[in-house]
Amino acid sequence: MQHLWSPWRMKYIRSNRNTKGCVFCQALKDDNDRKHLIVHRGDYAFVILNKFPYTSGHIMVVPNRHIHSFELMETETCAEVMLLIRHSIKIIDAVYQPDGYNMGANLGTTAGAGIADHIHFHLVPRWEGDTNYMTAIGETRVLPEDLCETYERLRGAWPAKDPKK
Repeated sequence: MQHLWSPWRMKYIRSNRNTKGCVFCQALKDDNDRKHLIVHRGDYAFVILNKFPYTSGHIMVVPNRHIHSFELMETETCAEVMLLIRHSIKIIDAVYQPDGYNMGANLGTTAGAGIADHIHFHLVPRWEGDTNYMTAIGETRVLPEDLCETYERLRGAWPAKDPKK
């Protein structure tokens, strides 16, 4: 069996333990969406860019309420999270035309959650041929676009009307 090492990942996980307060709650309290890369605010959840993306367009859908567990989410929150993921796929399709997606949540630190105390759902656009060893061996992610540009593209494509309708 071969092993691939990603030493940057543990540094990232440990760095989040040193932050004061929840980064998601802090972003939600501030009304500067551009600063925190919040693409959309809903009634029960919001869409935010991942500051450590695996690919351009990597977003997270986060409940407004600070909870650590999927089973603690109210029905309205569950519904809005799923609707926001669905709508995000439509937006990312229009902006980036990916070939597919990885979608999911890491529940708990052991499962890979860097921010385990506030549940969040990842949506990662993927393109055929986009996997390589640069991240694992070179400790480097190759992203063709700056986060600010990604924010402008996705925020600009997000319609003013409520995506739930």
